[in-house]
Amino acid sequence: MHPVRLLIVLCCGLFYTYACAGNTEELRMGSVANDIPTVMHQRLQPLAEYLSQELHQPVVLQLSSDMASAIKEIVNQHVQISYLTPVAYLQAHQLGQARLVAKCVTDGKSSFQLMIVVRQDSPIKQLNELAGKSFAFGDPAAKLQKSVVALSGVKIDKFSEIRYLGHYDNIARGVLSGDFDAGILKDTDAIKWEGKGLRIIYSSPALPPYNIVVNREVSEALSAQIKAAFLKLDRNNPHHMTVIQSLDKEYTGFAPTSDAEYDIIRKMIKLVDTPRPSP
Repeated sequence: MHPVRLLIVLCCGLFYTYACAGNTEELRMGSVANDIPTVMHQRLQPLAEYLSQELHQPVVLQLSSDMASAIKEIVNQHVQISYLTPVAYLQAHQLGQARLVAKCVTDGKSSFQLMIVVRQDSPIKQLNELAGKSFAFGDPAAKLQKSVVALSGVKIDKFSEIRYLGHYDNIARGVLSGDFDAGILKDTDAIKWEGKGLRIIYSSPALPPYNIVVNREVSEALSAQIKAAFLKLDRNNPHHMTVIQSLDKEYTGFAPTSDAEYDIIRKMIKLVDTPRPSP
């Protein structure tokens, strides 16, 4: 074969091999800590594997122990993709220009609720009976939890004790064991424990949901690919549903979203951010 022609064939072969292999540079995916790290890793690993296939690029998990760390990771570009709460997104957007890719859909609804729970056998029936009782929150940085309690009409300074237990599962078990009179859970967790020892006494209005974001350094082209991969997940596809429900058993997919959709959260957290005048 003529040397020039041989060179062309070799170059084409190398290009084909690279194209088939895809981009070998890792994308790192973070997350808020809704559960202990090992459980969160189990929940997110199927999603990371799915994204690796769809993006033709390895996606590896780099999980954080708390909400503040998850925000810091995406703001400082230590992770390219992250699964965040509404408040975590707002802070990551404000501090590091993180951009929304998609929002989570729960049982066909692109919203979620926070719920106040007590033990099934608790004498507490109404919110005004929480005064003088102990209450369990999750992460101290999760301002939306306090906002929802304030919105319900319960005065947080009237609790006899407040503790931050980190994860929703810890809150549920803390209330169930009797260590706390009440606590606040994400809707999917509250529903999981309802009838298994806990009772829901208050549900917040529908709120814009947990979401997927990318950091400010992710290109528009890659961001579009990541968005397409999430929106491609189809509840009618058994393999896709395995991926979706590994993250949360009540999730049924992902949908487009925008920053404006989270304005209601901005307004709500002002309930706990704004200093109150002295009496």
